[in-house]
Amino acid sequence: MAGLPKEPPQDGKKQSFWMPGNYVATVHRTEQSFQACNDIVACFAERAKVEKQYAQQLSQWSSKWKSIVDSRPLYGSLMRAWQCFFSSAERLAALHCSVSQALAAEEGGRVKTWQKETFPKKIFCGFKESHDNNASFSRAQKPWSKKLLKLEKTRAEYHKACQREQAAVDKEKQVSDSTEMSPEKKQKFTAAREKAAEERERTRERYEKTLEDVSTYTPRYMEEMEAVFEQAQEEERKRISFLKQVFLSIHRHLDVTNNESVKAVYSDLHSTLMSIDEQDDLKWWKNNHGPSMPTDWPKIEEWVPPVKKLKRKKRNQKGKESRPVMIGGVKVRALYEYKGEEEDELSFRAGEVFLKVEEEDDQGWCRGVLSGGKEGFYPANYVQVVD
Repeated sequence: MAGLPKEPPQDGKKQSFWMPGNYVATVHRTEQSFQACNDIVACFAERAKVEKQYAQQLSQWSSKWKSIVDSRPLYGSLMRAWQCFFSSAERLAALHCSVSQALAAEEGGRVKTWQKETFPKKIFCGFKESHDNNASFSRAQKPWSKKLLKLEKTRAEYHKACQREQAAVDKEKQVSDSTEMSPEKKQKFTAAREKAAEERERTRERYEKTLEDVSTYTPRYMEEMEAVFEQAQEEERKRISFLKQVFLSIHRHLDVTNNESVKAVYSDLHSTLMSIDEQDDLKWWKNNHGPSMPTDWPKIEEWVPPVKKLKRKKRNQKGKESRPVMIGGVKVRALYEYKGEEEDELSFRAGEVFLKVEEEDDQGWCRGVLSGGKEGFYPANYVQVVD
């Protein structure tokens, strides 16, 4: 299967799961899974820092260049397009900042909580799952291990008997060609060979009987070992399934290509760039810095009488003096435009008609009422009575 670690070339028989003690790899897998959770949390906490640093760099870049661009002589749609890069960067910075928070707090916290619930420990025994698996494997394998040890012993005895027989055969053959040795002595070597052959047969019988005992017990041994192994596999399956969901969740956070917010950022940026219009920009420049600028060409300027201003305190005092009040008022037309500088002064345009309701005081001010109903002072020499 692609992606699985390559096993080093070793003696398959010795490394087989079924051999005594070789189940420890499955037992230790629990501890390795626990450590993998720590590594995942540390790994993506570091990635969260990368996302946060990137967000900060985007914001710094945006702030720096926004102030620079604002001082540059660009204008119109081109300026708006350039500035849109900075607003887009700020939006992306906020997005990457949220990714950083999700990786560190949401996903990291999720793995830590699950890890605490999934890997309970026993006092002085490490992880409960490892302890239980080790005890179950050991209990299932113990009878078979004893039989296997007995088989190894009978095998060794049989092989030694074979060696002794071979040695006896070699000696018998060596002395059979000798003319100096008496027949009686040669008969002794023959007897020794026959005895060695008988011993070999007896040890082989014991060897075969022990092997049969092992072979008969093996199915039960395999069934019990597989039951413990499948239980361990189920726990590992749950871990793999959970971490798969974690990785998919992390992928959703990091996959900006499918993020609707990112799509919106670049869609808005693209729309702004496409809205660059050279004709509109040139027209804006012509209207604000070119021939189409509004200009006050030289013309006759009528003389406007100066207005004698009164201090507010003095005006208030004058207002208390009794002056003739016109019943119904007199219509007057403004000769010049006037903009009131105080709250109690009227503002009007040249040619505007309104009512004078109080005669001129000694300072040259009258009281009047505009067509809208506002009452206030105005300079008397800025109007004339309407016939």
